[in-house]
Formats: sequence, C-alpha cells, structure tokens
Amino acid sequence: MLQVDVERRLGDFTVKAQFTSDAGITALFGRSGAGKSSVINMVSGLLKPDHGHIVVKDRVLFDSAAGIDLPPWKRRMGYVFQAGHLFPHLTVRRNLLYGRWFTPVNDRHLNFERVVRLLDLDHLLERRPYSLSGGEKQRVAIGRALLANPLLLLMDEPLASLDILMKNEILPYIERLNEMGIPILYVSHSLEEVARLADTLILLAKGRVTANGKVDEILSRMDLWTQDDESDRGTVLSTRVASHDRESQLTHLAVRGGELQIPFVDIPIGLTVRVWIRARDVILATETPRGLSVRNVLAGTIAELSQGQGPLTELKIQIGDSALLALITRQAVRDLALAPGKDVYALVKSVNLDNRQMGLVAALAHDKEA
Repeated sequence: MLQVDVERRLGDFTVKAQFTSDAGITALFGRSGAGKSSVINMVSGLLKPDHGHIVVKDRVLFDSAAGIDLPPWKRRMGYVFQAGHLFPHLTVRRNLLYGRWFTPVNDRHLNFERVVRLLDLDHLLERRPYSLSGGEKQRVAIGRALLANPLLLLMDEPLASLDILMKNEILPYIERLNEMGIPILYVSHSLEEVARLADTLILLAKGRVTANGKVDEILSRMDLWTQDDESDRGTVLSTRVASHDRESQLTHLAVRGGELQIPFVDIPIGLTVRVWIRARDVILATETPRGLSVRNVLAGTIAELSQGQGPLTELKIQIGDSALLALITRQAVRDLALAPGKDVYALVKSVNLDNRQMGLVAALAHDKEA
C-alpha cells in the first residue's frame, strides 16, 4: 500500500528512511527529534526529499530519478494534525464538506452520512469550532480528512494536545477508521497508543528506520529499546473471549498459558481481541501462586533477560506463541535465581486491564455489527 525510500538533509540532521507497509494502521514511533514528522511531511508533499521515491497504491507521488513531484493537493492525502486546524467561521458541517471541494466527483466514494455516523458528529453539525471540546474538534478534523476521499490518511500525533480523558474519548473513533478501508500512517511517541492502534510498527531513531514489522513482534523485541523506554514498555497479547460471568461482572479471555479476567464487556464469545499489558504491571513467581487477590496468572518460560545499567531488569516471558515483558528489580532476579529457560508464573494486575484502555468496546462492537 505504501512504499517510502527517502533522504532529506535538514541542517546537521539527515532523515534517511526506507520502509513499506500494508493496509491498516502503520505507526511511526520514535522519541522527539527522531524524524517522524519529517517523514510524514515528505509523504504529504509538504517537505521535498533530496532523493528517493514515494508510492501509494501503485501511484507514484515522488521520484527524484524520474523527476516526479506531485504537489500536496494532487497527492490525495488526508492530513490530521496535532491541533484540529478547523475553520473558525464555518460550522462543523461546512468544515467537514470543505475537503470534498478538492476531490473530483468520480472519486467521492465516502458517504457524508456514513462518516458523520462513524465519528458520532450528527449532533454537532450546526455548531462552530469555538464551542467544541478538544476531542470533538479532532473528530471533526478526522471527518474532514476522510471526506477528501484520500488514498492515505496521515495522522501526526493527533492526541498529543489532549488530556487523558479526551484521549480515551477519541481513541475508539480512531480504531473504527479501519472500517473505511483507507490505510493510515500514524505518528506517535506513545507506546501505549501504538500498541492499541497499530497493525504495523516502524521504529525511527536519529532519522533512520531501526525496525519494521508487526506491532506485537516489535514491541516484544528487547534489543530495540533503550533504558529511557523502560517506563513505557509493554506487550500486546492476542486473546480469545472465553466466557462471561455476569454475576461477578467479569469477562474471561483465553490465552496460551492461562486466562485473563477483565471488567465485563458485552462482546461475543469466541472473538479474538488484543490486550496491552505494561511491563511494570507484571509480577513473577517461581511457584504456583496461592492466597493472592491477583487473579490473572499466566504460565510461561523466561526467554530473555536484560539487566542494563539501572536498578531494574527486563525479562521476556514466552507464553505459547506470544511474549510478555516484565520489569523487576535486580535483587528479585538474584533471589529467585531467574534465568533463561526457567518456568515462571506471570501475575498481571487486573486493575490495569481496563476495557477503555484496551479499546475493546469500540473494536468489538463493530465486529458484532459486521
């Protein structure tokens, strides 16, 4: 769907990025100054590469060798910025329709009413931007980008200016964008955001791509991350809805090595869902745990161990075909004689397996509708 091979010198800094991605959401992740926004701006046409090529769905947007450089308005890109950048004098309806003015009639495949329903904007259509919350403004900005009928949707840290409550409000809507069948290039410096949203993860550091692959595989690789990433680390587990306990208000998710319990979510049994588990929320035991309030216990084997330079040690626990990361102290590693190959039990604090954080409600509701 997207082929990028570009190089651009920016003062003393050079961005040299090469990657391909398929349908779904592709996340560009990296710390500030890694080159994420430069890459997305080159794709959009706002920044011209010195060398290389950019292709979307077999349509060449830029090719330095062939002398091709389509201007932004001819690239069919939808761009959502950190701030909504809505037109303050226009109503929500007119903001949404603005993008269609630049789209040929034959290319207007997305229905206005469908986009309004998807983003829950029907009650906002006659209001103006000054009366909207930050989350509502971003939903309108996303709708405007969609109604331009783009070949590719570009999202440059669209949640960066929102507080945690507004992020939780808008994340389910971003998850729903997969319904539209438009590939998305999503820039973020939040690992939790990436784990929840992305299908493909591209890591950027100092203007270079350091890894590119499925999000669960990249997140579980210990060789790609620095000590600065420790507090944000975590992993994605693929689970299956096993059963519901309405009396206890719990939903049970089956995973190789055990079962996870989360607050009750009304979703079909048998559905496959992803969950995000922070490394700092995993406790390890070498014997079968008893007499604990923690109910989420997964059996696995230590696959890797990395002590680094700080007081914490990162461990990769293999659980069936999946991996789980844990952060514990060096002293605990010594006391428990933990080493690769040792069987352990991973205890996951259930309080952190919240259905809003995992995005289950939105994703699963749409599976039910389909």
